[in-house]
Amino acid sequence: MNKSLPHPEAAPFGADIHPTGLRLPLQRQAWDAELVRDTLNRVATPIYLLYDPEDNDEPRAFATEAADNGATPQPFAGYVPGCVPTSLGNPSFRAAHGVRYSYYAGAMANGIASVAMVQALAEAGFLGIFGAAGLAPAEVEAAIQTLQQDCAGPFGVNFIHSPNEADLENTLCDLYLRHEVRLVEASAFLDLTLPIVRYRVTGIHQDAEGRTVAPNRIIAKVSRIELARKFMSPPPEKMLQALVAQGAITEAQAALAAQIPMAEDITAEADSGGHTDNRPAIALFPTIAALRDQLQAEYDYATPLRVGLAGGISTPASVAAAFAMGAAYVVTGTINQACVESGSSDLVRGMLAEAEQADVIMAPAADMFEMGVNVQVLKRGTMFSMRGARLYQLYKSYDSLEALPEAERQKLEKTVFRDSLDNTWAATRDFFLNRDPKEVERAERDPKHKMALVFRSYLGQASRWANQGVADRKIDFQVWCGPAMGAFNEWTRDSYLAEAGNRRVAVVAQNLLYGAALLIRLESMRQQGFHLPETRSAVRPVTPQQLEEYLH
Repeated sequence: MNKSLPHPEAAPFGADIHPTGLRLPLQRQAWDAELVRDTLNRVATPIYLLYDPEDNDEPRAFATEAADNGATPQPFAGYVPGCVPTSLGNPSFRAAHGVRYSYYAGAMANGIASVAMVQALAEAGFLGIFGAAGLAPAEVEAAIQTLQQDCAGPFGVNFIHSPNEADLENTLCDLYLRHEVRLVEASAFLDLTLPIVRYRVTGIHQDAEGRTVAPNRIIAKVSRIELARKFMSPPPEKMLQALVAQGAITEAQAALAAQIPMAEDITAEADSGGHTDNRPAIALFPTIAALRDQLQAEYDYATPLRVGLAGGISTPASVAAAFAMGAAYVVTGTINQACVESGSSDLVRGMLAEAEQADVIMAPAADMFEMGVNVQVLKRGTMFSMRGARLYQLYKSYDSLEALPEAERQKLEKTVFRDSLDNTWAATRDFFLNRDPKEVERAERDPKHKMALVFRSYLGQASRWANQGVADRKIDFQVWCGPAMGAFNEWTRDSYLAEAGNRRVAVVAQNLLYGAALLIRLESMRQQGFHLPETRSAVRPVTPQQLEEYLH
């Protein structure tokens, strides 16, 4: 059976339509597609499709509740269950983190995932991760203190891999342990390091019932199977023994640590903004999920491993698809930068609002420049990617600033640094004397490393110029961005969320989950052989007032 249900001209799903509640037991209605659409919008309300007793070819009535005695209304044609945002994903994720939704906003560096953003998410029942990467430890500490004092719910803080600044990882670990930060998001890791292992196992103990308790939890963002395996496995014995030798943990704690994974939550990070391997979600997630099943069976962890999905999560369809593949939770990133609470600037928010899916490109990463690592950034409206790529080409081709051809030197001084390379080095030297003096010592011994630090200064400042909205540097803005931004703009066009000022992070999150719930209900109807003529793309963003109406 594959019936196209009758429908008069009516507004699309999610628009201002019929207000009827339809909540009486066995409340039958004459078939009216507009009324059915309205009831579908009220995602908690189940729908029973009923045949006309005189014509079983297609439904002619529907009811929204079962009979008082629990019997199914007759003559039965189909059933569309209620589906609410709080039921999507894995309930153990929600319980573990003390949130209402299986959804979190990932960290965006330099405080783009700001204190205000994390607070707004917590107030609405979501988890947010503060974007600590790229900030001085004192700035991170101030943010933690504010969140611990004022945040209405749980939160996490980013713990980014810093292969060129090993001391920074230790500093962050010390900071998080000192302030009892109980959740970090590990991102951009190329391998496990001693500081992230130390964070995980510090304080591990057995409770009164003999259960192993690790107070510090990690959500690990990964895009490669080999790294996923390391985070899903117990901490390496060699690292545990190194921590015992340092006096950071005891032998007994090292033994307990062998019973837990490095991370109970592993985020499969597909094509995203910032650090990314540009992996397709539809291929990456099943691979990581299969590894999860294998390692859970091997280690028999007391708390089963969970796998979520990030990268490209920006429309109800992508959220519904993630949950359909079995994601325990979903993670958003790029689209949150366009929200009013982000630590970015209005100039950047305006640029993001105009972005299309193809308006992104890879460019050298400031934190892993010498390794040739790239990040995904916004291409439209900025020359950052071109200038960053040229800097990396010069770095690979020459051994020092002094070896640069005069024409290249003048071009850099005029267009990129807007100052002499000598002055630029002096400013860079002062920065690293405060941040990591070892970098200056190395640069003064190694001219090529000195060149790398100078070139990295442009890459690093380009992000700060964007966050601060430095107008005369707009052409140099580094805006981390994935194709999700273009998809979001396409979905929100001519809707409430098209206006930049209406893009509040919690409202965006609620719309994505509500839209996903609605799509799941439409799919349930489709799988039973019935279609409303509107396409799935008719699921549109709604206002906060409509969300309140449809969800309650």
